Amino acid sequence: MTSLLAQIGDHLKVCSQGYTCCSQEMEEKYSQQSKHDFRNAVVELSNHLQTMFSSRYKKFDEFFKELLENAEKSLNDMFVRTYGRLYMQNSELFKDLFVELKRYYVGGNVNLEEMLNEFWARLLERMFRLVNPQYHFTDEYLECVSKYTEQLKPFGDVPRKLKLQVTRAFVAARTFAQGLAIARDVVSKVSAVNPTPQGTRALLKMMYCPYCRGLVSVKPCYNYCFNVMRGCLANQGDLDAEWNIFMDSMLLVAERLEGPFNIESVMDPIDVKISDAIMNMQENSMQVSQKVFQGCGQPKTLAQGRTARSVSESGFSTRFRPYNPEERPTTAAGTSLDRLVTDVKEKLKQAKKFWSSLPGNICNDEKMSVGTVNENECWNGSAKSRYDFAVTGNGLASQVNNPEVEVDITKPDMVIRRQIMALRVMTNKLKNAYSGNDVDFIDISEESSGEESGSGCELQQCSPEFEFNATEVTGNSNKSDKNVNTSAATRSGLSQAALLLSILFLAMQRQWR
Repeated sequence: MTSLLAQIGDHLKVCSQGYTCCSQEMEEKYSQQSKHDFRNAVVELSNHLQTMFSSRYKKFDEFFKELLENAEKSLNDMFVRTYGRLYMQNSELFKDLFVELKRYYVGGNVNLEEMLNEFWARLLERMFRLVNPQYHFTDEYLECVSKYTEQLKPFGDVPRKLKLQVTRAFVAARTFAQGLAIARDVVSKVSAVNPTPQGTRALLKMMYCPYCRGLVSVKPCYNYCFNVMRGCLANQGDLDAEWNIFMDSMLLVAERLEGPFNIESVMDPIDVKISDAIMNMQENSMQVSQKVFQGCGQPKTLAQGRTARSVSESGFSTRFRPYNPEERPTTAAGTSLDRLVTDVKEKLKQAKKFWSSLPGNICNDEKMSVGTVNENECWNGSAKSRYDFAVTGNGLASQVNNPEVEVDITKPDMVIRRQIMALRVMTNKLKNAYSGNDVDFIDISEESSGEESGSGCELQQCSPEFEFNATEVTGNSNKSDKNVNTSAATRSGLSQAALLLSILFLAMQRQWR
């Protein structure tokens, strides 16, 4: 009698209470194994996606940072050769420009438009002294000079164009990189699945209850697997709509990065553009000075000896030579923005509908189900036979009719709801960036901490790195006739202006890169 009772499954909690090979302890072990197999299946598919976003974020981030370093070095080299000691004495002005651009990219509280306006105002103060070496200017007088930057346009149209180009390009670049990081973190958190007790029962029944019946080689029916996975991944399914909108927004910004918001085409020739602006200032120095004198008053004249000395000490060098194309790399981080964007666009398209496709992709694995063939030779939850129930829809609300998993549709997963909100916020930022509007920085370090798997790959399932296979020229400046002033002091200023203009003209012979 004891032997007979051991063969009847009335001691089992989930599997059939008919004839069985399993003890209660075996059923519990199978229950733990089913949860492990389920988590592994989700992580294995999700980690491909997570690794892609992580690697692309690192590549874009490295590229943008190296691009800024290259642009700063190029400007420094060009200006040292062109202006010599005079530039080195004022180099902190240009260093500050790049410090602020870098600070903006990494999330600093920088208003790009205000920062660029301040740069041109400070440059005007320095240049105004150079083109008027015969005068003494107090700090208060130079503050008055800077107020005329917008009105007089001493640098031509370069500041306006460069401000528009830099703002759009940096907003798009920073927001796109953040989007890749947000996508990486969302995948990490959402893929850290923890099935409910009802889900665990359904997984055990599907995966290992046939073992207890001696049907070790019989795999679950495809639609049966589909219903179990739809129930266990109901909350993940609700992420899909917002995820797809987010992917579409990333693709739109990617197109901007290829076209008018291309940060590479803005930063690569920034040294020449600033040099062009300086030349515009030289050509219009007489008119600019006269209008400033009218508005700010006539400054005091320096002694003749000091004026002459300022020319000899200026450090101008006519030894500037154009760059050879081989001297300076045309790309940063061993690649180009176009190649990076082309690669990531394809991956973004593939990532759409990932969450709604996840149940089916899991069941397509031969370890999880029999597939769409042999529909009469599969485990249907109670026997080796055809599975007759219809497949339920995707998402939490659809699980009210799920025949395999009891799902409480009134209790959504709060971790996933927060990820839906994070995607929604990021999508709005991407839409603003697409329109050229500045957006607030998202602190990725805070976003990626404290929930479920956080960062990194679970269960050592990290997949290896995948291998995948316009610059606007502003060289036409407005030239105006110079008025001739016969005073000795003014002639001294004009001779310096002519010298600087001739040197700058050599600089402009270099082709726009």
